[in-house]
Amino acid sequence: MSEEGTREPEGPHTPAAVPQRPAPPQRVEYVLAPGLQLLDLAGPAQVFGTAAEASGRGWAPSYIAEAATVLSHQGLPLRAETEWQPLHPSDLLVVPGWQVGGQRRPVPLGAALLDRIAAHHAQGGTVMSVCAGAFALARAGLLDGRRATTHHALQDELARLHPTARVVRDVLFVRDGRILTSAGIASGIDLALDLVAQRMGSRLASRVARAMVVYVRRNGHAPQESVMLRHRDHVDDLVHRAQDLIDDRYAESLSLTLLARELRVSERTLTRAFSRTLGTTPLRYQQSLRRERAQLLVGAGADSETAARAVGFRDARMLRTLRRRSGGITPP
Repeated sequence: MSEEGTREPEGPHTPAAVPQRPAPPQRVEYVLAPGLQLLDLAGPAQVFGTAAEASGRGWAPSYIAEAATVLSHQGLPLRAETEWQPLHPSDLLVVPGWQVGGQRRPVPLGAALLDRIAAHHAQGGTVMSVCAGAFALARAGLLDGRRATTHHALQDELARLHPTARVVRDVLFVRDGRILTSAGIASGIDLALDLVAQRMGSRLASRVARAMVVYVRRNGHAPQESVMLRHRDHVDDLVHRAQDLIDDRYAESLSLTLLARELRVSERTLTRAFSRTLGTTPLRYQQSLRRERAQLLVGAGADSETAARAVGFRDARMLRTLRRRSGGITPP
């Protein structure tokens, strides 16, 4: 099999079952602070709302605050609930950022909301912040000893005020267990798309991205970068459809012949389109997806053999070989 296909050079095999994705949240609760940045809220809300419409599953929004009306930094008043409903561990809690500087406090949230953020994580829930929202997570005690990021203009302040937090600089977003933090403003969209991909698959995430016209994955050096999103900065429909198929079935032995047949084009046409648009081949694209997924599994505690088999490799040898070729660090 030549490199123009997507079957691994080790030969046919039956990969181990891929671990099931976590279910999408039944509810996404947004904590609204005075002076919040509208895009910090609207970006993730649009991603999750579009995912809900496209899938018919989960992501129902709710908005809470200490006052019924919250004035955004842009001057738009927002309505919020002040009688808070109990959260389930499967729910997602999102803390959008706010304007920092001048006379504003670093965290314009009271003790009750900070306690709610901490309690949700303590009961097994996932907490996400955008921009200055990381300061609320730190005040709630969730960043002690954890990796986190925020807007580049606020990184020094976060590190100064919360020295136990491990501030990761100049990246789009950081995942540390069930604590998700993103950088300034529009990076909340990147993190939200990544979360959709993790919970509901890359195909849905790519559909949401296309609906929002946000193909570009900024900052290719982000440690938590997504292969799927990093290679979506184009408008070639054939390559998008090929990526959808590979993203959804990356653990399978997909041959170039099979891909071309399902896409109803010739193998030559598909190979040329991939090379012209992405500068790579379907095989290498699939291998990148597998390496990334294996790295996530190793980071979650799996050994390299288990991770390799789960993503479709016969064993860890191929994974190690590909990691060396790409200049990556081989998992233990």
